Amino acid sequence: MSATATFPGRALGHWSFLVGGALTLALLLVAGLSLVWTPLSPYLIDIPEKLQLPSAQHWFGTDALGHDVFSMLMVGAQNSILVGIIAVSIGLGAGTALGALAAARRGWVEEGTMRLADFAFAFPAILTAIMLTAVLGPGIVNSILAIGIFNIPIFARVTRGAAKVVWERDFVLAARAAGRGPFGITLAHVLPNILSLLIVQATIQFANAILWEAALSYLGLGTQPPQPSWGRMLNDAQAQLFQAPWLALFPGIAIVLAVLGLNLLGDGLRDLLDPRLARSR
Repeated sequence: MSATATFPGRALGHWSFLVGGALTLALLLVAGLSLVWTPLSPYLIDIPEKLQLPSAQHWFGTDALGHDVFSMLMVGAQNSILVGIIAVSIGLGAGTALGALAAARRGWVEEGTMRLADFAFAFPAILTAIMLTAVLGPGIVNSILAIGIFNIPIFARVTRGAAKVVWERDFVLAARAAGRGPFGITLAHVLPNILSLLIVQATIQFANAILWEAALSYLGLGTQPPQPSWGRMLNDAQAQLFQAPWLALFPGIAIVLAVLGLNLLGDGLRDLLDPRLARSR
């Protein structure tokens, strides 16, 4: 096998994977660095320094309360990653279990699970968050729950569709003939064969979670003050849009780069992990 046929060799030649990986790594590094260091405290109110232009002291300027925008962006990355990881984990765990169950049992179990998924699709993440907020109040926890619940039917449908194909494969038929039960076959044969697809889908949903978290925070339903959030920074920037346009520019760019990076990474992983696509490249 040639070097270019290996995963690292193909990855180094795939521009989407490289660009997406670089942007995603930068997001993780910024969030990790903000845990131990920021240029200034993102919670420090300094009214005399409000609405300062980008400078050596304030790299991305300051907002209407004198907060350092660059420091707020760094800490805001923590929220985006936290929401993405937990919300996608909720959707991946529950959705994969439901989808695998539907594919294994068929009949009324499959029909009921899929109709339940269709019903959940009628309540988008933002609408779900509004309902949760009305009952429990706004906050990052409710945002995570809303996004996680919306992710469940997505992973359920993806898992069910891919698992049904695997259940028709010869090695699964042989396992059934040997007396293996649905649960054992799912764990030993079905899930390992759809794992790459789930990884790609999780990467894409991670990007969507960041976008939804920003939208919810923009509407005042997500991360609450004083914790920095990219979406709320955009909301706060509206009042000074013409006086201080950088207040909207920098968080907007951060959201675009984070979502773009994860989508490119997911696209690259899809090409690299799919054997059919790998052979065609």
